[in-house]
Amino acid sequence: MPGPQYEIFALRYAHFGNRKQRENLLYPEDHDADMPIDFYVWAIRGEGRTIVLDTGFDQDSAKRRGRVWLRSPIDALRGIGIEPAEVKDVILSHMHWDHAGHWADFPKARFHLQDAEMAYCTGRCMCHEPLRRFFEAEHVNTAIRHIFAERVKFHEVTGEIAPGITVHLVGGHSGGLQITRVPTARGSVVLASDATHFWANIRKRNPFTVIHNLEKMVEGWLRCEELADGPDHIIPGHDPEVLRRFPKVPGDNESVQLHLPPVQ
Repeated sequence: MPGPQYEIFALRYAHFGNRKQRENLLYPEDHDADMPIDFYVWAIRGEGRTIVLDTGFDQDSAKRRGRVWLRSPIDALRGIGIEPAEVKDVILSHMHWDHAGHWADFPKARFHLQDAEMAYCTGRCMCHEPLRRFFEAEHVNTAIRHIFAERVKFHEVTGEIAPGITVHLVGGHSGGLQITRVPTARGSVVLASDATHFWANIRKRNPFTVIHNLEKMVEGWLRCEELADGPDHIIPGHDPEVLRRFPKVPGDNESVQLHLPPVQ
């Protein structure tokens, strides 16, 4: 009997075009080459379940941090028929500002985090501005309130969210970053989030420039490759190429279907 299979959607909601290769690659090949960043949330649907991976940032954060706001990630989810207020499980890859907003829009959800990430974003590292600049204090405070409300499920290294859907601690970019493996009709897909911002990071072994632990970042690439059924089954967290390589959701040019084979 075949195991469970799910659909996966990548939903782009913001963009940062004023970005150079030297800002994205630790060892740039062309320092001044343009290398824009896209911002996504992901949705997993099937087997009678709907799971959201990462929840994005809001319009005020986009303005404050100089990102181009395209649409609300909440509206993007509704655009593919997902009502956030009914979602039961939300996976947070990590607690960086661009991945961990909109908690109030998921009033029925249980939030899945790694122990290591919560320890990191509430620990002594946050005494140092170069480390805490990637977090929003309100997101962390909200997470703590949800812990007290018994709405956070912690995972220690690995965990199963639903039949066949697993999370795996890799760290590297943040103290407790986790990746998510999802079985689909085309094989096992790894939603890497910021374990690799771009395909260039993992395929060229060229790290992104925001690093908590370089050794764990590099080992995280190996973990992605072990869990995925091929290079095109590893989905980076911020690469504009994702929108070009996978089939679009009908009627939505900002969303693609990752459970289908690449179109180029």
